[in-house]
Amino acid sequence: MLVQQLKSKIHRAMITRGDVDYEGSIEIPADLMAAVDLWPGEKVLVASVTSGNRLETYVLEGPPGTGQIIMNGGAAHLIKTGERVVIMSFALSEERLVAKKIICNEHNEIIS
Repeated sequence: MLVQQLKSKIHRAMITRGDVDYEGSIEIPADLMAAVDLWPGEKVLVASVTSGNRLETYVLEGPPGTGQIIMNGGAAHLIKTGERVVIMSFALSEERLVAKKIICNEHNEIIS
C-alpha cells in the first residue's frame, strides 16, 4: 500500500517579499531546496505560522545564498512579507520515509 508521507520540510522560514503580479509559485533559494531535497516545480504546502493561512503551490528555484523566499501570485494576498512559514512536500511510498528537515532563522539561514 502506498502511504503519503512528509518528504521535505523547511520550518519557520520568513517570507521576504511578495509579488501578486507574478503568475504563481513560491521562490526558494537553491541551497535551502538542496538541504531538504526539493525539486523545481515540486508541489508544496505552505502553512503560515503567523496568520494560520495554508495553501498549495509549486517551487521555483531562486539564487543560492540570498535568503530570499518570495510568495508569488494570488498566494501573496494570503501569506505576506514578514510572515513565518512552514514549507512541506510529501511523497507516496510503500516504505517508511525519513523526512529531510531544516529550521531557519529570520534571515532564512539554516540553524538546525
